[in-house]
Amino acid sequence: MDTLIDDIGSFPLPEGIKREEYAKAYELAREAILGGQNPCDDLFVEKTFCSVVVESFRKKLATGLDVANYPQIYSGMRQISDAIHEAMADGSFVVPKERAILPEVYVLNQHAKRLSEEIGRKIRLRVSMFGPIAHYLAEVGATAYPDVLEGFAQTINHFAKNSILNSKYIETTVISIDEPSLGHSPFTGSAELVRETLEKAYDFSGPTKQIHLHFASSIHNLLAVKGLDVLSFEYGGSPHNINEVPKNILDQADKQIRVGITRTDIDTIWAELYEKGITQPTAEQLVESIETIQKRYRFAKAKYGEHMTFTGPDCGMGSWPSQDAAELLLRRTVEAVKTA
Repeated sequence: MDTLIDDIGSFPLPEGIKREEYAKAYELAREAILGGQNPCDDLFVEKTFCSVVVESFRKKLATGLDVANYPQIYSGMRQISDAIHEAMADGSFVVPKERAILPEVYVLNQHAKRLSEEIGRKIRLRVSMFGPIAHYLAEVGATAYPDVLEGFAQTINHFAKNSILNSKYIETTVISIDEPSLGHSPFTGSAELVRETLEKAYDFSGPTKQIHLHFASSIHNLLAVKGLDVLSFEYGGSPHNINEVPKNILDQADKQIRVGITRTDIDTIWAELYEKGITQPTAEQLVESIETIQKRYRFAKAKYGEHMTFTGPDCGMGSWPSQDAAELLLRRTVEAVKTA
């Protein structure tokens, strides 16, 4: 089985667009969609949000990714927490399904025909979102209340179901629930409660179901999660992680693995270059060489074999200095895997 190359999601803003303007356009786009209107009919929203999403996604597709995540430029937490706050104001932790929408997915679906024709194939889309535990920690805290947590799980489930596209031009191939705090937070919920919560969130069919983690040690507690297909960890910037996940546990649990093979920890990369006297690094200097990325891929593939069904960068690139640098990283990652 071929290993598919995807990306985690976040992407830098293009030059000339200010973050606060993009955020305002995002909020207006969401309001328009919820009101049954086309957000791109508004000139400000069209220029500052719709066109940015489409052009950024076009850059991703051009790198050769097998499965491209929508460009997550707005705050990954606020995408969902904005809606959660509305629900909380009405006395609930469950965002109604009709209000659980990701504007980026809506816009890409509108432009799918043209984008698909440009690349000569059906678009395989990856949809990422922060998960119920990440949002619970941010909104409620570390003490676990199962009934409240169930509401957060239902909310994520609604966002996931509304993000499933399947047309002639675009298909949601992967939905990833990101839980970066698992294994590294003071959350008091038991492993059983975490399992039950994630199973409620993953209660949909169609796309491959991933979970993106920052700490590989938490994988062991997720092997029993029903419906979860692919567990993901970072290897490029955290080489010790690969030692914590033996192949035999994947065999026993019938799970697949996604291994991040390209460093995206931009602050550390900057610091390392600065120590070498490179104070204004170019994109070429920021991105690892194809040979370095390829070496990691070969090692991981040799270890996990058929279980390694996805690979790509460690994490998102929202903090990277430019879209050109992020695009170069994706291109090198694709080339490293395709020529391995």
